[in-house]
Amino acid sequence: GHGSPGVNGGPAGDLYITFRINPDTNFKRDGNNLYTTVKVDLYTAVLGGEITIDTLTGKVKFKVKPETQNGTKIKLKGKGMPVYKKDGQFGDLYVTLDIQLPVNLTEKQKQLFEELARSGS
Repeated sequence: GHGSPGVNGGPAGDLYITFRINPDTNFKRDGNNLYTTVKVDLYTAVLGGEITIDTLTGKVKFKVKPETQNGTKIKLKGKGMPVYKKDGQFGDLYVTLDIQLPVNLTEKQKQLFEELARSGS
């Protein structure tokens, strides 16, 4: 009975609402858990450092360990979707680290990489 008034003074009809939810381009959802990929520069992956990860509630700082490999997966507990009818409970956010190789290297940078290659590491 929340629709338009009926014909000739009849009772109000039904009101139908359709929601179309566009998928978020940053996150994939599986139940209450979310999945995302974060780009990490080569230097941070090799030497370690701090990265920023976007979550539903804002940005989170995360410490990357030295020698982190491409495709490393991390879990941020409680940073996923709210659990339906369970106040204060949230799913987890699973993050895959995507190590980015440098581009447009200077001659000096190329020489340094060649030195590393020769040193056998």
